[in-house]
Amino acid sequence: MAKAKAKAKQAKGQMKETAGKAMGDKRMQAEGRGEQMTGKAQEAMENAAERTKRQGR
Repeated sequence: MAKAKAKAKQAKGQMKETAGKAMGDKRMQAEGRGEQMTGKAQEAMENAAERTKRQGR
């Protein structure tokens, strides 16, 4: 479930960045990139947790 939320955050960030580019809004572009990076970090943490869980079995 957490991976899905991370992917959704990445998608939302991509849409925001694209909208910012279309409107010439640098702030919105930056916010979109930030959301994408946050989503990627969350996904990486979830992947690491899954690997750790699998190794502990």
